[in-house]
Amino acid sequence: MTTSNSIDALLLDIEGTTTPIDFVYKVLFPYARAHVGDYLAGNVASPNVQEDIATLIELNKDDVRRGLEPPRVDGSVEEVSLDKILAYLHWLMDRDSKATPLKSIQGKIWEAGYNSGDLKSQVFEDVPRAFKRWQQQRQKIFVYSSGSVLAQKLLFSATQFGDLTSYISDYFDTNIGAKKDAESYVRISRAIAVSAPNILFVSDVTDELDAARSADFETRLCVRAGNHPQPERSNHEEIRSFDEIA
Repeated sequence: MTTSNSIDALLLDIEGTTTPIDFVYKVLFPYARAHVGDYLAGNVASPNVQEDIATLIELNKDDVRRGLEPPRVDGSVEEVSLDKILAYLHWLMDRDSKATPLKSIQGKIWEAGYNSGDLKSQVFEDVPRAFKRWQQQRQKIFVYSSGSVLAQKLLFSATQFGDLTSYISDYFDTNIGAKKDAESYVRISRAIAVSAPNILFVSDVTDELDAARSADFETRLCVRAGNHPQPERSNHEEIRSFDEIA
């Protein structure tokens, strides 16, 4: 497979693209859920955690206004009940929410898990081989995921093939914008100083690829074992391995 443009940068999704979906849903997410209560109790005084809580309080108000009926989180950061925060976090987790404060807290929990040796991440076997090839070809590699930048760095630093972070130039999460919003890709193009037609975005989700295509990115739909089914009629060329990206 070749691209129609000269590709200077590759922008990669994680879940279902570089990393098996099962690792995310059967290892990472359950680990965060099992440890979130203890993590909040032990780190509630941390300024970073207090910032996450403050953002969760505002997000909760928005969810209430939208009629989504979340567990209510009332009060300021100083007076809010951790039990209410925990109930709301569980509610967000149950909906596979991409909310930035949830992803931030999950990333901090995973950091503790990686540091303790409880967690070791997984990538597909073609990933390190492709990273090396693209680096040799002077093509920069970037990552864009709904998981926090911290979580992304942790994942690529502790794979079964070793630390792969030296191959990656930068990371983007939902702070740059939603992955199904074309403007997010415009911002990424500006941030990395590469023209949109010279960036190849690879993801397992057609809605994300549609947004990137709207921003003039090259796109490829990554089809891996275990990925969620996508619409049958997709105008994005499919790949089943990074080995197909030439």
